[in-house]
Amino acid sequence: MTNPNTQKTKYASVKDFYPLYLSEHQHTMNRVLHFFGAGLMALSFITAMLFHAFVFFLSMVITGFILAWLGHLLFEKNKPSTLKHPFLSFACDFLLFGDIIMGRESFKAK
Repeated sequence: MTNPNTQKTKYASVKDFYPLYLSEHQHTMNRVLHFFGAGLMALSFITAMLFHAFVFFLSMVITGFILAWLGHLLFEKNKPSTLKHPFLSFACDFLLFGDIIMGRESFKAK
C-alpha cells in the first residue's frame, strides 16, 4: 500500500513527520510491537548505563529494530520509514510510546 505522503522528502521537524509515521503504523499488532520494542530499547539503554555493559547497547538495537521491522513485515505489509528517515522515525517511535502511555494514542489506530 503506497502512501502519497511518502513522496515528501524534507521534514522541518518531528512534528511535521509524525502524521506520516502514524499513517504507516495503522495495524494494532504493529503498534504493539513498536511499543514493546521502544520500551525494551529504553530499558536496555538504562541497564547499559548502570552496569557499563556493552551487550545491553547491542540488545537495544536488536530488540528495538527486530520487533519494529517484524511489525511492518508481518502485519503492516509496508516498508519501515526508518529506511528513508532514520532519525525522525526513531524519534517518532518514542513519541508514539509516550502518546500511548499518556492516552493520546492507542494500540488500535483511529
